[in-house]
Amino acid sequence: MLEDLSAEKIVSQILLKQITVEEVVTHFLERINKFNDSLKAIVSLKDEKIIREEAKNKKLQKINEYQEKLLFGLPLAVKDLFDVKGLPTSYGLPEFKNNLATKNSIIVERLINHGAIIIGKTNTPELGVGSHTTNKLFGVTANAYDTNKSAGGSSGGAASAVAASLIPFADGSDMMGSCRNPAAYANLYGFRPTPGLIPENRNVKTGNKLPLLSTPGCLARTPNEMALLLDAITGKHASDPFSFDALSSFRENQMSDDEFSKLKIGWLSDMNGHYEFEAGIIDMCEKVLHGLETNKLQVEHLKSQISPTDLWDSWTTLRAKNIFDELSEINLINQVSLGFPVRWEYQKGEKIKFDDTELALVQRKKGMDQVEKLFKNFDFLVMPSAQIFPFKKELKYPEKISGHTLDTYHRWMEVVILASLLGLPAISVPVGFNQNGLPMGMQIIGKKGDDLKVVAFAKKYEEIFTFSQNRPINFFNLKAP
Repeated sequence: MLEDLSAEKIVSQILLKQITVEEVVTHFLERINKFNDSLKAIVSLKDEKIIREEAKNKKLQKINEYQEKLLFGLPLAVKDLFDVKGLPTSYGLPEFKNNLATKNSIIVERLINHGAIIIGKTNTPELGVGSHTTNKLFGVTANAYDTNKSAGGSSGGAASAVAASLIPFADGSDMMGSCRNPAAYANLYGFRPTPGLIPENRNVKTGNKLPLLSTPGCLARTPNEMALLLDAITGKHASDPFSFDALSSFRENQMSDDEFSKLKIGWLSDMNGHYEFEAGIIDMCEKVLHGLETNKLQVEHLKSQISPTDLWDSWTTLRAKNIFDELSEINLINQVSLGFPVRWEYQKGEKIKFDDTELALVQRKKGMDQVEKLFKNFDFLVMPSAQIFPFKKELKYPEKISGHTLDTYHRWMEVVILASLLGLPAISVPVGFNQNGLPMGMQIIGKKGDDLKVVAFAKKYEEIFTFSQNRPINFFNLKAP
């Protein structure tokens, strides 16, 4: 069955004329028609006649012309923050349900140039803010492993769609774990690259004021599939002054067994007891870390000198200021009825003074210096990808961890901000399932610009643990993990 084939294998079979683009598209459309209502993962789906016509036209091309079309014939859905010409970019807002894009965003243009067929959008919370994919326009995205639970966010639609094999893999974006958290909740690999590796249509005026906190990213069942997608969408673009080229191909870049065995990993765990975790998460991460030790890797439990309080204070200030500046610049706050948490962030950002921002930048620089010292002794820093397992989808956000009441809506995702604030590449890798069959992930964090090394490590990791073979029983004829 096609859902069991990798994206690269599907493209290969198309080019070898072992299967047609029409057959591929028909397969995935059938899965969407069967399962998407229960997931609410894909939104703004194109008319099937239009999709099938595009697939038919693909068949008419000379295959030899498409040897370098890495994604030829793959049906993909794009996060509803990126423009697809002719489709609405709603940002999860009812007022923008008919906001038809007049051109493609950079990432979409690259997907199309590599032969992909864009079939629709993936669901996201309002403006991509928050780690729970819910909005007034399309509703709540359900977790593929338990449809009563949250898919995480903000790339929750993408995660559920990939986990249930409604699409082969997906783009996303990551500010506060928005690729890593949903990947962890869906037994996937979710990558937040160094900002600039995947270019985007940036608001340069706003972007020059503050550090790049958000970046496009991606989610995939395996690191090899992720590498295929990355080779298609990464690289410098004239419209993004912060963009840069990868030093080599993600597909071709590999880590030898000898290189792998010499790696040193710094396990930050709960950051000296600062972060609270639901029971079982730390144990699951430490189990796979022990598995890495049996493969000769050195794992050291760090007593870090990094101040989690400084990181949090810097992060919440810069995040709120960033959101406030962007909404103010486009005057969106007066155009739509924004809900929680976007309005909460805007109101917080409205109160931030110049001195607050300056202090936040000083705290950030301190964190960068401290992490740089750690990377002199370690190849990667490792932390869990979330502090709780997938929660009930009816909740606005988790209010407690192990009985402790949280002070903000995003405190339960505090563990992801180190990579986000300091601009580090980080990939969430699966660590298995708890006793209730709910998945969890762990962040592999590399030095700034070490994106190739991070993905290469994930490839070796998947070879050892093969977590990707565990699929959601609701959408596959399988036994529970």
